Amino acid sequence: MIGTRIGDSSQDTAELVDVNLAAGSVGDGVGSDVGCEQRAVAEPRVGMEFDSEDAAKKFYDEYARHLGFKMRIDQCRRSEVDKKIISRRLSCNKEGYYTKAKNQFGQIRKQHTSSRQGCNAMMLVRVNKFGKWVVTRFEKEHTHPLVLSACLSINEGDCKERRIEALTTELKHQDQLINFYREHLSTFLKDLEQQTEVLSTKIQVAVNNVREIETKDQKQ
Repeated sequence: MIGTRIGDSSQDTAELVDVNLAAGSVGDGVGSDVGCEQRAVAEPRVGMEFDSEDAAKKFYDEYARHLGFKMRIDQCRRSEVDKKIISRRLSCNKEGYYTKAKNQFGQIRKQHTSSRQGCNAMMLVRVNKFGKWVVTRFEKEHTHPLVLSACLSINEGDCKERRIEALTTELKHQDQLINFYREHLSTFLKDLEQQTEVLSTKIQVAVNNVREIETKDQKQ
């Protein structure tokens, strides 16, 4: 069973983010000498599944680097039973605002340059009863410009490999959706068959009752 809900039709369709590196459309400072002009990366969606917390982190970090922001490993929630992490928030490094720290005398400490700008972009993952880590919330929009780093300049072979990886991940997700709908359709058909049998029995009982009444009337 997967986390994607049937009602979330907007989440069911694969969405790939095209990053135009040569044009620098996501931020300034991106030269035209980038080896790979375009790449496609899978965008997070509610219902996506990962085998582990680390796999979810790796996916969001890859997504962040391709779009032009840095991932912050944010808050987590632990189980009250065994204290294991059961949910993790992965945010943009510009999430929240800098809080002025004070020393024991109430004096404000020396301020440091803060990169926080109140950005709300994030991905929240929770572990389900099957041990899979599922995306339960995704905020896409950033409150600041995205700037692609020069380290994203890769050769054409790497670009194709990353695109294949993204499409493979998307194909796996679509296979999960197909299995999900197949299971629900099978359950629906079984329920329909049972309801049909019950209805047929009721109709037959009603017909028999009518015939008995007609027979009694004829005898009288």
